[in-house]
Amino acid sequence: MAVYPAHGVGVIEAIENQTVAGIAQDFYVMKILDNAMKIMIPTASSDNVGLRAIISKKEVDAVLDILRARDNEIGTQTWNRRYRDYMEKIKTGSIHEVAAVLRDLYLLSVDKDLSYGERKMMDTAKNLLVMEISLARKVDESKIEKLIDNLFN
Repeated sequence: MAVYPAHGVGVIEAIENQTVAGIAQDFYVMKILDNAMKIMIPTASSDNVGLRAIISKKEVDAVLDILRARDNEIGTQTWNRRYRDYMEKIKTGSIHEVAAVLRDLYLLSVDKDLSYGERKMMDTAKNLLVMEISLARKVDESKIEKLIDNLFN
């Protein structure tokens, strides 16, 4: 099991050697759990693309603390600028950044209607968190979803 930025949790099913542009390389063959998409990631650059292990049970508490935080200033930039900033955070693959995006979008949604893109991004961030935290804690995803919803309601 591993996490691939912006796609979520997956299973590394194999390591294959393929020749690309005349150069033989090893690739991780990863199947994303959420949608069964298969991704090939060069083993030599797996750190550079953000491939990482699932967080530990200890790290879950830090992520939940980020979701609970209410002292953050939400910028006044336009929705499309905010969208780009949040997308960059999600693409880092850091669960802490994903949690911050979810928190900020939830808090923003209290004050005003989110754009379609922002609502979709909020769902994506929530799904990424729910899946990884449920695996880290070894509990059903529905319990984690309720836990996150209760933090904001």
